[in-house]
Amino acid sequence: MSLQTDPAALWSTLTPGPDGLVAAVVQHFSTGEVLMLGHMNAEALARTLASGRVTFWSRSRQQLWEKGETSGHTLELRGLAVDCDADALLVRAAPRGPTCHTGAPSCFFRPVGEPAAPGPSAVFERLFAEICERKAGRGMTSRGGKSYVRDLISAGTPKIAAKLHEEAGELAEALAEDDRGHIAREAADLLFHALVGLAHRDVPLADVAAELARRMGRSGLDEKAARAPAAGPDGHES
Repeated sequence: MSLQTDPAALWSTLTPGPDGLVAAVVQHFSTGEVLMLGHMNAEALARTLASGRVTFWSRSRQQLWEKGETSGHTLELRGLAVDCDADALLVRAAPRGPTCHTGAPSCFFRPVGEPAAPGPSAVFERLFAEICERKAGRGMTSRGGKSYVRDLISAGTPKIAAKLHEEAGELAEALAEDDRGHIAREAADLLFHALVGLAHRDVPLADVAAELARRMGRSGLDEKAARAPAAGPDGHES
């Protein structure tokens, strides 16, 4: 969306630094999660307001940079706020795909120190970001120089699908037992391989979270009934 605001008038109220830039903190418009930090000059702000897609000034390339112009992972403008010193903007946006180049929903996924008990959301985001790093050829490897994630993704969909079937079966067997630790370990194995599958197909974790959020507050029976029937091998609904 474009905001009905005069870019020049808005810029005149700001106090840019010596480099002519103001900081632009991007926040998810619905969850409040901080997604990234960029910088804007007057032209980047005007482009953002006119197009409805968040545009920054790249300090490294010294040029305008529309987020997602090459990846397709754009930030759609939903709102703007100016801080009390007028030297920073809060940009509320709807992300289309992961914001971080690593594949993580947010660029801020590296905590300082280890929290005693990180929440499930933080764990999944960090794990998925690490999986995406391995896929890109970066990050930790074994002593022999190999990466399990890279080997699995290189083997392709059939190998990943086989592991998912294997891990799902092991979790089903564990559920028949009265051992919470065993159940948790098998569930962790299944979820890990599901994340590898998402990374392999370039499906951001944010898309899965959005789908789950869409289903919240709705009967699972109603949700299933609303889905389109699958077509059989002869093309008829089955």
